[in-house]
Amino acid sequence: MKKYLLKNLDCANCAAKLESSIKKLDCVKSVSIDFGTLSMLIETTDINKVQKEIEKIEPEVKIIDTNEKKSEEQEENFNPKTELIFIGITAFIYILGLIFQKQLEGTTFHLAEYVLFLGVYLMSGWKVLFNAFKNISKGRVFDENFLMTIATVGAIAIHALAEAVGVMLFYKVGEFLQELSVQNSRKSIRALLEIRPDYANLIVNGETKKVNPENVKVRDKVLIKPGEKIPLDGVVISGNTQVDTSALTGESVPRIIREKDTVLAGMINKAGLITIEVTKPFGESSITKILELVENATHKKAKTENFFTTFARYYTPAIVAISLLTAILPPLLISGQTFTEWIYRALVILVISCPCALVVSIPLTYFGGIGAASKKGILIKGSNYLETLNSVKTIFFDKTGTITKGVFKVTEIVTKNDFTKEEVLAFAAEAEVHSTHPIALSIIESYGKKVDLSIIKDYQEIGGKGIKAVIKNRTVIVGNDRLLHHFNIEHDICSIPGTIVHVAIDSKYAGYLIISDEIKEDSIKAIADLKKLGVKELIMLTGDNKDIAEAISKKVGIDKYYAELMPEDKVSILESFISNKTRNSGKVAFVGDGINDAPVLTRADIGISMGGLGSDAAIETADVVIMNDSLTKISEAINISKKNKIILLENIAFALGVKGIFVVLGFLGIATMWEAVFGDMGVALIAIFNASRMLKIK
Repeated sequence: MKKYLLKNLDCANCAAKLESSIKKLDCVKSVSIDFGTLSMLIETTDINKVQKEIEKIEPEVKIIDTNEKKSEEQEENFNPKTELIFIGITAFIYILGLIFQKQLEGTTFHLAEYVLFLGVYLMSGWKVLFNAFKNISKGRVFDENFLMTIATVGAIAIHALAEAVGVMLFYKVGEFLQELSVQNSRKSIRALLEIRPDYANLIVNGETKKVNPENVKVRDKVLIKPGEKIPLDGVVISGNTQVDTSALTGESVPRIIREKDTVLAGMINKAGLITIEVTKPFGESSITKILELVENATHKKAKTENFFTTFARYYTPAIVAISLLTAILPPLLISGQTFTEWIYRALVILVISCPCALVVSIPLTYFGGIGAASKKGILIKGSNYLETLNSVKTIFFDKTGTITKGVFKVTEIVTKNDFTKEEVLAFAAEAEVHSTHPIALSIIESYGKKVDLSIIKDYQEIGGKGIKAVIKNRTVIVGNDRLLHHFNIEHDICSIPGTIVHVAIDSKYAGYLIISDEIKEDSIKAIADLKKLGVKELIMLTGDNKDIAEAISKKVGIDKYYAELMPEDKVSILESFISNKTRNSGKVAFVGDGINDAPVLTRADIGISMGGLGSDAAIETADVVIMNDSLTKISEAINISKKNKIILLENIAFALGVKGIFVVLGFLGIATMWEAVFGDMGVALIAIFNASRMLKIK
């Protein structure tokens, strides 16, 4: 998939039409166009063919490669000052026409009335007329341009000249206000993405040189002064400071940074002068990946958004049909009714029925929700996932690194059969030396000596149980109780509270290590918050023994647990639950660490990764990424989803409700064209303003 910008795209309905048409091209595998960010995400073998298709529909819209021109550099063909002056002049001429209209009627100067009003009509509505005729010539009839053209030309034909011109002028004013609102929303969206560092102080031959972060290479040295953004991911090689991570995690408390600590692009240096050694090029830095996720998130569209794009396609023809029947049937079926009166009523229905309010406001609402979440350190990869969060009723949790800290320490060594503590710890560390599991790392750290890899032979990892290896010509097995039973090792106790690693040497039980892992400070509160939000089932999955699982579940308030699981067991349990759940039992989420839980994260309706700040694996794997490992962020994400749903429903109910009322009033002859155009543009503006509330959620 590649991202392009779309220059001169000024209509949400046009964006929907372009997307629909491009999807039909044989060279296009998938495409998504987002009006909120004026971008297109596409997988195609022939971008030139796509450009030609775009030119057929919207000749002025041009594709811009993001590699050639950045989004913030894109020029928009909208100048509020120029537009306002033009509208002011046009409105002044129109008011003059209204003042002198009665005086001109019945005189030899009555033609001046037509010249004056038609001049204003063409000045304010030439673009609408041009687009309508252009689309009709290409076989695309039903859109807002067509509705306005038919309505106003029809009004002129029945000599409602002033109203026809007024409708077009006020439509122009409404479009101006709508474009101004959308532009302000885009500015808010861009503001969310302005954490991208602008420059780096590259150290060259002892001197600093200000350069573009994209030009800095791995292992280059960069100086960061107090108050500056850290431009690239790296390791501190000199200096101590505090950094503001709020742009990445939403946390307001500064983080203390010392030598050898890792820092990430987008953090702000608050205090001391530090020098870092760059560990990743800018294109692979955490901030770049985060920004790409946020920018591209709206291309994964929610069902509601897709529904209303399709709805608009059928809605306009239906309204035209209703208007046509309104103009024709009553005069034919009811005595005393005139065609002039019912044509006017039909034209009022056409004016009020433009679908712009929904087509523009719904995508903006979703983007606002995704942006609000990103400010809190929650990355939601698409509006479809934002919508799914609202329906989550069951959450499965991994234990280690999710509910607990995943920071293990060897707290006790128990020996058996005359083995010493030093022997048990040494053999355990030597057996675990190739493992990257947190428990293995804690054993190696406790051992505190460098392991000679040449003494280890026939290394074998036994999935979900442990390790077997030949060390110093002795057969060593290190793992859980199931491993002892697997090799028929005699031992006097099976169930021991805590995380236990057993050690056997030459088929003789040598003892066990007790490994401690703490529950996260916010786990209890997070579980309670989720229950308050209406999540019905909270289930923990762990490879640890039953005693540990039961103790942790009770302490944090989890309803149910499955213990002593192999990695594949987690997937089986989740699949069994999903296949047995009823249609109304809601969506299923899985929360894991994003590294070893990839299959389960993928299988769930929505995968939430407690991946930690800067974890590439977390960012790649899950649908939602919690940047600071805090479980309380899950309830915050669900809250944002619920607020997003409320605003969507408000816009849908308000837009359809007001338009429905005006259609009835227009049919009854109560509403005039003046009221219809105010109603149409007013609904669109209020819906857009309401959608922009999502961008301001704190």
